[in-house]
Amino acid sequence: MSTTTLTRHERAARQPRLRNFAMTRPDHFAVRYAINPWMDPGRPVDVDRAVAQWQQLQDSYRQLGHQVNLVPSLPGLPDMVYAANGGLVVDGLAITARFAHPERSAEGPAYAEWFGTQGLTVHDSVATNEGEGDFLVVGDRILAGWGFRTDPAAHVEVAEVTGREVISLELVDPRYYHLDTALAVLSEDEIAYYPDAFAPTSRSLLKTLYPDAVLATAADAAVLGLNAVSDGLHVIMTDAAPELAEQLRRRGFEPIGVDLSELLKGGGSVKCCTLEIRR
Repeated sequence: MSTTTLTRHERAARQPRLRNFAMTRPDHFAVRYAINPWMDPGRPVDVDRAVAQWQQLQDSYRQLGHQVNLVPSLPGLPDMVYAANGGLVVDGLAITARFAHPERSAEGPAYAEWFGTQGLTVHDSVATNEGEGDFLVVGDRILAGWGFRTDPAAHVEVAEVTGREVISLELVDPRYYHLDTALAVLSEDEIAYYPDAFAPTSRSLLKTLYPDAVLATAADAAVLGLNAVSDGLHVIMTDAAPELAEQLRRRGFEPIGVDLSELLKGGGSVKCCTLEIRR
């Protein structure tokens, strides 16, 4: 798709695919430490507002027909709401997370235990990785981030246990510490990303693999506009990235804006709160 405006036929051809998501309510959400540039422990957090915003996101998924499974939130794990970091699930195989920071280390076993209750085959990771934060499935390929949280050795491990092609991408801007903060999967072969979040070699690789990708502006990236979830037609994303939303409309997608400003205080938005269960 080389043009930014689709014909009526091309626009009508976009069809949503129903997804199966896992989410965790932010009952214990707080910013008690700073492990990314978004976090400021001195900044007040309104838990009730965070829960209400999260509920809006969950409702949006269910109204579109997607299934949402709830993972129990545990006290003492304020970042557990960012379910995407809990693992990577492909073909019924759940690859567990092994967090880089000790503050989040207990989340890995918590999500692993839940995976086991869902009839998934669980692979206990050896290398440090933060799940779908740094592993994004695009068709049969997995794009994998490194530079801040996930060890490149995890890319090799995921390739071996899934049998899928894994493409390593180096992140260089600490604001975009996970791949899912700098790149969004739009369909089986389409992505959007912010070029300046990547090292030059990775930027060049993305341009080669996805020459027609949507390129986000610095302003839209800075509100985590790319931390979005697409079902192939609808793109659920922050309501604070209007230019990116307009670019997506011109490509035939239907952006659905939600306000997750409270959860942004912890460094996450729509995708961070959403783990896809691929059976």
